[in-house]
Amino acid sequence: MRKLSLPDRSLEEQGADIVVARRIRTLDPGDTVATAMLIVNGLVAATGTPEECQEAAKRYAAAPPRLHDLGDAVIVPGFIDPHAHPLMLGQMMSWVDCGPSKAGSIPEIVALLREAAETTPGDLPVRGYGYEQRNLAEQRHPTRFELDQVATDRQVYLMNASGHGGVVNSFTFETFGITRDTPDPEGGEFFRDADGELTGELSDAACNILTGVHGVKIGHHGPNFHLGDAPEEHVRQLATAQREFLEGGVTTIGDAQVSRREFDTYLRLAERKGLHLRASLYLLSHLLDDALEIGLHGQFGNAQLSVAGIKLYADGTLGGWTAYFPDGYVGDPCRTGQLYHEPAEYAALIARAHAAGLQTATHAQSPTAIEMVVSAIEEAQSAVPRPDARHRIEHCGLPTPEQIERMAVAGIRPVNQPQHYYNWGEGVEDAIGTPGERFNPLGEFVRAGVPVTLSSDAPVAQPRPLEAIQVAVTRVTRRGHKLGPDDLRIDVATALRGHTIEGARSIGREDDLGSLEVGKRADFAVLSADLDEVPAEEIGAIRVLETWIDGVRRHSLAVVAAGSLS
Repeated sequence: MRKLSLPDRSLEEQGADIVVARRIRTLDPGDTVATAMLIVNGLVAATGTPEECQEAAKRYAAAPPRLHDLGDAVIVPGFIDPHAHPLMLGQMMSWVDCGPSKAGSIPEIVALLREAAETTPGDLPVRGYGYEQRNLAEQRHPTRFELDQVATDRQVYLMNASGHGGVVNSFTFETFGITRDTPDPEGGEFFRDADGELTGELSDAACNILTGVHGVKIGHHGPNFHLGDAPEEHVRQLATAQREFLEGGVTTIGDAQVSRREFDTYLRLAERKGLHLRASLYLLSHLLDDALEIGLHGQFGNAQLSVAGIKLYADGTLGGWTAYFPDGYVGDPCRTGQLYHEPAEYAALIARAHAAGLQTATHAQSPTAIEMVVSAIEEAQSAVPRPDARHRIEHCGLPTPEQIERMAVAGIRPVNQPQHYYNWGEGVEDAIGTPGERFNPLGEFVRAGVPVTLSSDAPVAQPRPLEAIQVAVTRVTRRGHKLGPDDLRIDVATALRGHTIEGARSIGREDDLGSLEVGKRADFAVLSADLDEVPAEEIGAIRVLETWIDGVRRHSLAVVAAGSLS
């Protein structure tokens, strides 16, 4: 793939620092472990012992380097989260949390939303998130009539944990002219009961109505979660989300669905020098024509903010039962989910992006959807060979063994989210039966020579890489259920690399990110313990003490704790 051209750092020197810790895991090709690291102007200049780094520092600065002794801590490269939705995360943090820790039934959800409605000024909408229908006592989605108990004079929207839809009240449908006779949009659905009446549930492309008349519209190119707030509010939301990533030790993210809303917000935050995370942006495919028109033919930007490629959708979500299973779901044979594009239309999109030199990242969960993606990439590669295109399949939940072998040959990189099955893995088995136990078959990828890349899909899961690594190693869900046989698990080393150097490769940034090698960016996380020093089921409990980017401390647990006590 075409690599991002990184400019030299400013001539205004940051100076030299030596960081000392019990263990510094560089994740270089030899998996070198050091006890000290020299940082000069935000780059790794040397690793080794404290004495070796002190000697090396003499070559870079006349003044003695600043010393940071982190004691018994362990340093790993900064975690890379190559599939996340930061602005969506920040926005939802201002919504009502209706997840399983807050509400176990529909009446409890209604009570939470009604309480929020009482304090929400004017006619502003009431928004909640996080429910997973199979975790509710009723084992179903709420209905619009139940949300009418929250409000009948303003919009109420309850987003499903999957982010691919949810439930609205009757007022929302009335506002946007949606009736029982409204046809389902391509790539989405307004759900109806046996009598043809709207239930209030909507999914995927049907969510376009939620952005209002002047909001972001994306057609049938994906679920529309680009709900508008004032630009200043969006900047605040992105800054809030940034803190969440930094607290998890994340230094770089791949924003996996960028519209004009996200792009504008990143620019605003960067202009204020408030953007500390590195962000690689994937423009949603409704913008492909615009990207090609301006001549985009590879990564573009700088070391902090860049456009990395194009995001597409093949099908929906397993969590919301909108992934495409043409024979129906075991849990509901009448539901099949849907494809966002007909295969020929999708193949044409891939062919155009590929021929221009762009990386693509396609959401696909079911075997049928994954087949559409793999076939399209094979066809594009046959027409215009690009040996290092690094096309991605996001989630890649249930590929067949034969598809995995073809992915290895084609160089296709799956980007998986172990926290999906940590939070609702049992639900996949409920949805599609025994095949669901293979959900995210990381062990099969390793045996086929397909690189493993891990991510959070925040806000679908919190950006906590250590939790993701734990689940990739154990395949034990939050409720203690073991998902599938042991050969679907991966070892700790592979999982750690999957959230660091392999994440860097998946966004095309392995030349400067993902490991602590000389010449790379000094981005790292400081941990309370090493991952191979604790039982696998306790990896997620390791604390992230600090997070550094470009040799600057951007998060400190001690500072956060002190602030919470003041």
